[in-house]
Amino acid sequence: MRSPIRSDRLSVRELCILAFFAALMFSVKTALASIPNVHLNALLIILVTLYFGWRALYAVGVYILLEGLIFGFSIWWFSYLYVWPLLVALVMLFRRNDAPLVWAVLAGVYGLAFGPLMYLGYFAILGGWRGFGAMWIAGIPYDLIHAASNFLTVLILFGPLSKIMDRFVPARERT
Repeated sequence: MRSPIRSDRLSVRELCILAFFAALMFSVKTALASIPNVHLNALLIILVTLYFGWRALYAVGVYILLEGLIFGFSIWWFSYLYVWPLLVALVMLFRRNDAPLVWAVLAGVYGLAFGPLMYLGYFAILGGWRGFGAMWIAGIPYDLIHAASNFLTVLILFGPLSKIMDRFVPARERT
């Protein structure tokens, strides 16, 4: 059904959909910013990757750039350069699955691992493994919130949003 890579160029339609996803990730995350670690990025990245394969990296890249342009290019931003593309890679590994529960579990586990993945970018500043461990432990409550919100949003919204995507991204255009 979905192949991992297409060699041809992006169509205007694909470019517009990927740009839409980038804007959607940024705007929804900004709208939900008052609720710590609750956003729809994992869900949106899972969907765009399932429908566009590695081309989802275009949407993720634009999202990361928007984050830096609006909120500043600090050390957290550099961590985004590997944290969000890693989710695309994980989705590509499991792309043959269509079950919402599989994606909800992946999103939940990713939410739990998000904090430690971010702290890897801070490793030298944190003073090595001890500082990394201290940040990880301090962040566990937020990682639990992140995991639970990712799990629930994907479990609830994956099915309905997939049906919408099926209408707007015909099978012949999917990768």
